[in-house]
Amino acid sequence: MPAREPLPGYLSPKSLTCILQNALAEDVGEGDITSNALIPEHHQGRGILVMRENAVVAGLVATQYTFNLVDPTVKCNWVLEDGNHVWEESVIGTVAGPLRSILTAERLALNLLQRMSGIATATASMIESIPGSKPLVRDTRKTAPGLRLLDKWAVMLGGGVNHRIGLYDLVMIKDNHIEAVGGLAASVRCAAEKLPHCLIDVEARTMAEVEEAITVAELIDVLLLDNMTVHKSDGTIDCSRLKQAVDYIDGRIKTEATGGITLKTAPIIATTGVDYLSCGALTHSVRAIDIALNVS
Repeated sequence: MPAREPLPGYLSPKSLTCILQNALAEDVGEGDITSNALIPEHHQGRGILVMRENAVVAGLVATQYTFNLVDPTVKCNWVLEDGNHVWEESVIGTVAGPLRSILTAERLALNLLQRMSGIATATASMIESIPGSKPLVRDTRKTAPGLRLLDKWAVMLGGGVNHRIGLYDLVMIKDNHIEAVGGLAASVRCAAEKLPHCLIDVEARTMAEVEEAITVAELIDVLLLDNMTVHKSDGTIDCSRLKQAVDYIDGRIKTEATGGITLKTAPIIATTGVDYLSCGALTHSVRAIDIALNVS
């Protein structure tokens, strides 16, 4: 079966094609001189994609687009769908067509499939580590330049929630903005006046800023509680300050824990009652999943 669409709302077929065309230009340039020299032009081939470890597969649609951009006659047949949990040594699917084309597209297709599967797997693992249905796991802008939309798509396929895509689609007031304007509440009021139809997220680093945020609670969509946990030398984590902030807010604003969240600390931080966990490591420290393409 072909890879399932539709694409996420922030990624059109045109924008996905543009991302992949740029990546192919980087890798292929004027042509795959090795495959062109060694493989007869009309020689047909078949490749089997195999997962080499337990993971969540993500990137099948991007992989299919990649092969088809190199050669529209290459056919992909997937036995799984993006977002499926896959066991080690499972076959993901096959590609068939001119062998030259398969080999030319192979590296980019695998790079994308391995990276996106790594992000989706890390996201799913964090979600599975958290007891109950709360909080939601969100991504950040700490993505690979040029691959942000694919990185965020992979988070979504792993069960996470996408935060803002860029600087243009949500107001995010952080420490430097607050310092420049002269206070958290003043920053929020200024943003609400100039951008009345935009959602506003704002970062609070201290209880004093949390208390200040409550004075403009009706203007804030999410309050980011930044680095309010303490990592102790014995490896444990102290969430008492974060819990104090969440209890003080008492549901008047949605809350998001940010800063140093990992697979190990997420379950503990989740017990504070925050609505979201924001984790940059899902995308900035991704470990690619081992996936092989065996061609015959």
